[in-house]
Amino acid sequence: MCLAIPMQIESIEIDGMARVSAMGAIRDVALDLTPEAQVGDYVLVHAGFAIEVVDEQYAADTLELIKAMSELVDDPLFSEGAVAR
Repeated sequence: MCLAIPMQIESIEIDGMARVSAMGAIRDVALDLTPEAQVGDYVLVHAGFAIEVVDEQYAADTLELIKAMSELVDDPLFSEGAVAR
């Protein structure tokens, strides 16, 4: 199983690389698998590659889920040593 993060393309270089951003993070990723991607598009990023172009609503919904998961880390119910029932 992999986790791909939706990120928005900020710029595209002539070498097939793109600068993308999400939640304050900026990364350079390869567009080899998504040559149709354009500046402003949202792409799913995994292991340094944009693996799929997604729509803005999908990206927003997914980023909200990621934020919610990170908030669970601080929840005592999910802390180390808690017993799942």
